[in-house]
Amino acid sequence: MSPTVRRKLPEIMGVGPGRTGSTWLHRVLEGHVDLPHGIKETQFFSTFFYKGIDWYMRHFRYATGERKIVDICPYYFKVEARDRIKAFIPDARIITTMRDPVDRLYSIYKLMRHCGTARRGSFEETLKGWPSIAGGNRYAFHLKAWFDTFGRENVLVTLYDELRAEPQSYVNRVTDFIGIERIRLAEKSHLSDETNSFARAPRNRKLARRGTAVKYWLRGQQAYRVVSLLERLGVWEFCGGRGEPFPNLTPEQDARLRERFLPEIEALEEMLMIDLSAWKKPRVARRVSVERTSVRKEYLRVAFTAAVLGGLLALGMIQTAVSPTNPFDELTPQSEPFYRL
Repeated sequence: MSPTVRRKLPEIMGVGPGRTGSTWLHRVLEGHVDLPHGIKETQFFSTFFYKGIDWYMRHFRYATGERKIVDICPYYFKVEARDRIKAFIPDARIITTMRDPVDRLYSIYKLMRHCGTARRGSFEETLKGWPSIAGGNRYAFHLKAWFDTFGRENVLVTLYDELRAEPQSYVNRVTDFIGIERIRLAEKSHLSDETNSFARAPRNRKLARRGTAVKYWLRGQQAYRVVSLLERLGVWEFCGGRGEPFPNLTPEQDARLRERFLPEIEALEEMLMIDLSAWKKPRVARRVSVERTSVRKEYLRVAFTAAVLGGLLALGMIQTAVSPTNPFDELTPQSEPFYRL
């Protein structure tokens, strides 16, 4: 690989896991490092690897080499992505953020519902149909693999709890690891203290799936301005939301999951020599507030969304209801019937 090619590839990879504040971190780093142009998650080393390295490098075409190049994308649990990163960026430095596994699992469930990936059903039903999403919370197992692949000294392990409780301290650790000047969060008043979350399930699962397919197709074409425009217009939320509010986990569900994840939490404690007792205790349920949308605005969104999705589908741009490389398309014999429309 030539020096020019090396310069156009990231030096730092923020690999997640997903649902651990990566969008917030991306916004914090904007303007201080060179990030993928036009998009937050390229998903190259997983979903779009078939596009080739030139497709990926195009995301860093404006990088001059004067700033660190950073890519933030949730590859943490994807073995093939880890191996591909090592092959193309052997000296990459890795940032990971660990989150309470129960909170993270429920957040993934809401994401799957939002995308239309999982059928309408309860949290328990989704776990039965998609056992892999619970099995994915093997933090210690995968962290050891990242340590072994890139060297423990090249992997920064942070905690989502710190991001929420002491965001400045969290950011300081990240910037020090990257090797850039510290960023004062007080100067970034536009940042929300909320990470990406979903309050409601989709009203129509078919629409949610087709909306997800359109988004993935556009991202594959690097049509990121269109993706962002549709997001600002509320199209993606219209497709994946507006249904019933997601309930909180019951105390019984919470307790069962914490018992299930206890061995993994203790293994992570031993590996990192830290205290994660907060993850072993039941969480106090928090009420989710849902804003109402006016009838007129709802009508306009219906019309606009129907026109956009209908136009793309009519032109034959979207060939399947869900992209065949959608990261949730890892079916098991138990999940396949649950997944179908």
